[in-house]
Amino acid sequence: MSQPLYPTPHILATPDDIAPTVLMPGDPLRSEFVARNFLTSPVLFNDVRGVKGYTGVYRGKRVSVMASGMGMPSMGIYSYELFNIFGVRHILRIGSAGAMQEELKIRDIILALGACTDSSYASQFRLPGTVAPVASYRLLKKAEEAARKRGVVPHIGSVLSSDVFYQDDPGASLAWKKMGVLAVEMETAALYLNAARSGKEALTILTVSDHLLRDEATDAAERERSFTDMMEIALDTAVSL
Repeated sequence: MSQPLYPTPHILATPDDIAPTVLMPGDPLRSEFVARNFLTSPVLFNDVRGVKGYTGVYRGKRVSVMASGMGMPSMGIYSYELFNIFGVRHILRIGSAGAMQEELKIRDIILALGACTDSSYASQFRLPGTVAPVASYRLLKKAEEAARKRGVVPHIGSVLSSDVFYQDDPGASLAWKKMGVLAVEMETAALYLNAARSGKEALTILTVSDHLLRDEATDAAERERSFTDMMEIALDTAVSL
């Protein structure tokens, strides 16, 4: 008899421990905040490397929340294992982003339709051209409906998934701005590519935490605890699936 592929070096759990839909913040403390404040009877299923994962109930449906860590390599590992080893069907990333367009304001909500990137993550798939990492339209539509029911009008468009946080080129943001990119973050392209390769569904929901064109920003505590619109939109989307 073949041995199960779980637990992995990164997730100490079994498939039964994890719901079909997982919310994925980057920050483990945000994962804990969602579990403690929105889920009924949350159970910790993973704490390897401090990457906390919980499963609980929201409005009568099992939902999991687990951190992805920062950057595409980290998101690549966790989303791959959830999709391909633990049987997860949907991942909803809930993260922060730096705005690149004038009309965006701090705490605005973005639904990432597509993810531009400066990463070479997609090279592993050996495609004879350029792949466009895109969201599940079904999840995006449900998230937009959930947002509007809460009185939130989300911005929908492309984001930039970058490997670089401290950018040495001062003109890089302006170049992406010219192409209509709404904001920059660090994980979505890897998530969308893994979802496509796995035949699963993914969507990134972002809160604008700072503005690259203006001197505006939130602090770490605000990012961890106050971005509740994004969290509730993701949870409403999860229970609609």
